[in-house]
This record gives sequence, structure tokens and C-alpha cells, in this order.
Amino acid sequence: MLELSTPVQYVKGIGPRLADVLSAKGIHTVDDLLHYLPFRYEDRLNPRSISELRAGEMATVIAEVRTSGLFRTRRMPIFEMTAGQGRSRLKCIWFNATYLRDRFKPGQVVALYGKVEGDLYGSELQLVQPQFEILDDATPSTGSDATEQKLAASLEVGRIVPIYESAGQGRLTTRWFRRIIYSALENLPTDLPDPIPAVVRRRLNLISPRDALWKVHWPDPGESFHDLQASRTPAHIRLIFEELFFVELGLELKRRKQKAETGIAFRLDEQVRAAIKKILPFHPTAAQKRVLKEIASDMEKPAPMRRLLQGDVGSGKTIVAFEAAIIAMENGYQVALMAPTEILAQQHYFSARLILEPAGYRVVLLTGSLEDDRKRDIRRHIAQGNAQLVIGTHALIERSVEFGRIGLVIVDEQHRFGVLQRFKLMKKSSETATDDVKTNNRGTVCVGTGAPARPVERSSTAPPEPDVLVMTATPIPRTLALTLYGDLDLSVIDEMPPGRTPIITRRVSDDRAGEVWEFVRKQVKSGHQVYVVYPVIEENEENELKAALKMYKELSSRTFPDLRVGLLHGRLEPDLKEQVMRLFQKGEIDILVSTTVIEVGVDVSNATVMVIEHAERFGLAQLHQLRGRIGRGAAKSYCILMTGGKVSEDGERRLDAMVRTNDGFKIAELDLELRGPGEFFGTRQAGLPSFQVANLIRDRQLLETASHEAAAVLSGPNQEISQEEINRALHHMRTRWQKTYGLVEVA
Repeated sequence: MLELSTPVQYVKGIGPRLADVLSAKGIHTVDDLLHYLPFRYEDRLNPRSISELRAGEMATVIAEVRTSGLFRTRRMPIFEMTAGQGRSRLKCIWFNATYLRDRFKPGQVVALYGKVEGDLYGSELQLVQPQFEILDDATPSTGSDATEQKLAASLEVGRIVPIYESAGQGRLTTRWFRRIIYSALENLPTDLPDPIPAVVRRRLNLISPRDALWKVHWPDPGESFHDLQASRTPAHIRLIFEELFFVELGLELKRRKQKAETGIAFRLDEQVRAAIKKILPFHPTAAQKRVLKEIASDMEKPAPMRRLLQGDVGSGKTIVAFEAAIIAMENGYQVALMAPTEILAQQHYFSARLILEPAGYRVVLLTGSLEDDRKRDIRRHIAQGNAQLVIGTHALIERSVEFGRIGLVIVDEQHRFGVLQRFKLMKKSSETATDDVKTNNRGTVCVGTGAPARPVERSSTAPPEPDVLVMTATPIPRTLALTLYGDLDLSVIDEMPPGRTPIITRRVSDDRAGEVWEFVRKQVKSGHQVYVVYPVIEENEENELKAALKMYKELSSRTFPDLRVGLLHGRLEPDLKEQVMRLFQKGEIDILVSTTVIEVGVDVSNATVMVIEHAERFGLAQLHQLRGRIGRGAAKSYCILMTGGKVSEDGERRLDAMVRTNDGFKIAELDLELRGPGEFFGTRQAGLPSFQVANLIRDRQLLETASHEAAAVLSGPNQEISQEEINRALHHMRTRWQKTYGLVEVA
């Protein structure tokens, strides 16, 4: 009898060698094996006859191989196989499929699945690039081999059949997985314990774990085929919810553990409020007021704030972050703001100096490109507490950087950082710097060299955890934020500042470049500025994309010899980057030719046009971020998406979305659908779990439910749930899911 925790090598038919192959797929135990779900199903209970097929439909056909062969054309080799049922026949073709040369033999029974199409002449139906499985090789067997063949046949015809991704470079086929998983299920105990509390199971009408595992692999004959393909059968829902429930249980524990830590209860009195009002350059929107209130309320509490500030490009997140920084600085604490790139760090530095320095706050910039002497001087000021707002890149988390008294950590575009990097910055405290902090004769710490900051009593115990505010301009649906930022509370700025007109987005092919450049010239003559963005810096033989360097020369010398054209890209020296940015911001450059280095950080209200060349090569979120660099003033702004050559189907959807909407949340929804959450966030970089059965896009509603139920379970024992059930669920979470999803901190 197998247990779920049994190493997979002890399943009959696997052994140590194949266990090594399976480990590459993340399959280490029987439990992992049984959670390796089919990626689709075939209805072999009622397979289609060839005579019933109609062009345009997806169909499963079981037929006998008649002929096969490889044909070489001028363009590519084509493999053709003809299958038959009695007098009916069906042609199947595969392109560039020399590997199939010896795969089929006359008399074999094959299952074929694919889209039915008419041939070039319209006289016959065919399957192009169908998926196939050889069910019977027409070779008679005896003894145990015959028994194995009989079992295999019973699993492959006359029922709804699961189709698995192969593994080990195709050595472990879908047939192999069917046989192995069926054997493992037959050897499971009949009474698998259920770790989900009974009240949750009743509320959601969840079937038992053993029934779910059986039916997700071997559906009942009457099961809805649509629900199977959509992963919405009772079996799928049970397994998906279980996975999400225990992830959310771990995250909820993590949240509660953080709230139990010692934080800083910042004072928010009239002096602080007056300081905030003093720096506001404009009247805040209702959304900004609401979000600041949420942040300030957190900062007043003795538990550390852990909050995500989410808002579209240009919604005014930065000024809210500066307001939060003032609360900390007016209480005598330092603030660290970490940005993912030097350009963005410099932009924040320029903005902070413009807004905060006139009020007397000392702002410093620390990046890796600074000269060593300058870095040492800045680090000394940080350690002594003289620098009140410290802005920088990854340089802030180097061991040599010591804060005198850090109270607030602001992380911009956090999904570009790893979770561990955020954690390192949070842990920067006075533990290593207390000897260097200047104290007065009352034993208090005076921070700041501008307006006198309020002295704060030094504690003899370990320093409290700083508050953390994470900002992102990448709109993330709330359900996904529950997992990606599961340890953070959520604030959303869902309103744009007044006076900003919607950006008009148009798509044109590059054969109309002359019209585009004429429009650019008119905009410049009207007193506005323009971005022209390219996807690469230099051309090479393998890359047909127009390069920024080449196009800069062409635009500056041929197309616009009478205009001021600048160049900005990531390989420029930091001083030169800053010089180009300042010239553009001052209006001394009319047209800025750039790579995606301007995706975040450059803020020029007079820039009203952005031309993005080879727009089909950019990701959707990246296009939206780039477009957000314009439309920052009252003048009408235009984003022109130029395309060259053939555009893929996904590329068409991206460009269509850009033309249809300026709404970042709608853009993000489609981007998630196109790319999936792993690629959208950079799974490992972002700390996003790699789920076994759940899909964060498809299963958003279940994720919301799982989060709600996890919080309810951890609220404590009551009439509906016992402490024993809570303990059982926590034990299961720690032993089954903790290692898988990196929830080590909640142990």
C-alpha cells in the first residue's frame, strides 16, 4: 500500500532511474505524481467516425494506419500518413517531421486529435499537425506482456482518456503516465485523511481527496467534457481549492506574524499634517487622499506597516510616497527609497529635491556608479542619521550601507526586485550603526540638517521593524495581488490627476513613416517635444530591427537636420544620461531617440508624442509603461505604434488593446492572459509560487474564496471549527505545502 509521502521511485514501474527523470518535472513523491494532472482529455468513449467529420471542428478519431511516408518539397520535408476505417480514409500531415519517418506501420491502431481541415483541392478532409498516440502495434503478445497490453487498452479506448505532457525528452509518454498513475491510485489507502476543516468542505461542497484524485485522472463516463477541458469538474475544483487554500493559509499566518512584531507608532499631529500640506504642489485627488489616510493609519499603529501602493502610470503615487516619508522624517526617522534602475532613482532624487529640500529635508542619492569617495561620504551621512531621505538602487542593500535610524522603506516597481532584496532593506537598522549616531546630552538622536527634526528616544532593546511601502505602476488584479504580495495590505490610486487628457493611440505600418515624421515635425513646430523609441541599441546581421544608434544618425542628419535630436540608452555613462535627461526636461532637445530606458523615470510634461518603432516586438505592459511617459500635461498627446513586417496573432491582440484603451488594469488583464502570471511577473524573481494544479488567471474566484476561508479558519476555534481541525490544517500546510511555496517564514 502506498502513502502520499512515499518516494516516487517505489511506485511499481518507476525505480531510481526514472525517478531521477521525474524529479526534473518536480515529481518526487506519490502525491506529486498524482497532482501531475492531464493538460487535456480525449473523448474515446464516442470517437468520431471519419465519415462524420466536418471541416473546422476539433475531433478525436481512432483508425488504422494504411500508408505513410516522407515527402521532400522545395520548402520543407512533409510527413504524410493515411489512416482508415473500413472504406473511409483520412490524410494526416506533419511539417518538418523527419522524426516520424519510421514511427508508423501498416495495421497499427492510432488515436488522432486535431482540427479537421479541407485539403488544397477541397476534395478530401485532413488533419494538419495532429496529436497522435499509437494504441496497438499489431504485434501479438503473451503472458505478462499480454496482461499489460490488456490493461493499457482498457485505459486508452472506450472512455474519456487523460492526456499528459511527456517527460524525459519524450521517453515517458502519455501512455506511460496513464499506466503508472492508474497503478498508484489503485494502491492508495481507501480512507485518505482530509486536512481541510469540515465546515469549509460543507460550505463549498468539496468532494473527498481520494475521489478527487481518481476522477481528475479517470473521469466518470457522464462527466461534462466542457467542464473537464475548463478544469471545472468537482474533482478539479477540490484540488485547485486545496492548493490555493493552504497557500493562503501560509500567507495569512505570515501577515499575522508580521502584525505581532514590534514596529514604530509614528505620531501624526498638527505639526506633521502642516508639514505634509506645505510640500503639496497641487490639490490631491480624492484617491490620493484616501490612500494617504490608509497609509497614515497604518503608520500610527505599533505594528509594522506592510502596504502595496498600486496605481497606473501618472496617477500620483510618488507624491503620496513623499507624504508618507514626511510622517517618518517629522518623527525623527530616516526613509529609504529603492528603485530598480539608476535612471528611476535619479528621477526620484530630482523630484524629492524639488519638493522636499525647500522644506528643509536632506535628500541624498546612492547608486553604484558614484565615485568611491563620494559613496563613502554619503554612507557616512546615512550612518550618522544626517541624511533623512536616502534614494538609491541595489546599492542601498550592500553590507557597507548602515542606517542611523530607519523608519520607513519605500520600494518602487517592486516586482523587479526579489522578495529577499526587499527583506534585506527592511532589516537595515541601527543595530550596526548605533555607535556612529550623533547623540545629544539627553541621550536622544537628532536626525536631519535642515529643519530640525523631532528627537526620538533611543531604545536599549533591538530596533523596531521599519514600515514598508511598496509602489507599483504595473496594475495587478486584486486576486493576483493576494498571492504575489500576500504579506502586504493593498491601496489603489484609481483616479488620474485633473487636467490630464487621454492619450490618442494609433497604429500604422512603417511604409507610412513619411506621414509620421511630418506629424512629428508639426508637433515640434507647435512647441511640443517627442520621444522616438526603438527596441535595440545597435543592429546586427541577425536582427532586422531598426537600431536606436542608426536611427538617431538618420533622424538627426537627414529627416530633422533643423531640429534638436538627442539620444538616450542604457549604455551611456551615468553623467551623460543625466545631462541628456536634463536637456530634454528643460526643452533644449526637441526629439529624444531612446531605447526602453525611458520606460520608467523620465517625466516631461511638454512631451506630447511618442513614436514606438517595431511596436509588435514589445510586451503589452511595456508598451503601456512607455506610453505613460506622455500625456503628463494639459495638451493633447499621441502615441503612434509603427509596425514592420508580419505581426503575430498575439502581437495583433497587444496592439489592438493599446489602441482601444488607456486603462492600465484592462491592459494588465489581457497581458496576463497572453503571457501567464509566471512570465508577467518573472516567477522566481517575484517570488510567485509555481502551482501544481491552480492557474492564477483561470482560478481567480477560487483564490478569493481560499483567502477568505483561510482568514476565517485562523480567526480561532468556535462552534463550527475545533482547535484540533485548525492544528491539522496547519500541520498539513507546513508538511505538504510550505517547502513547495517557500512559506518557510511561517513555520
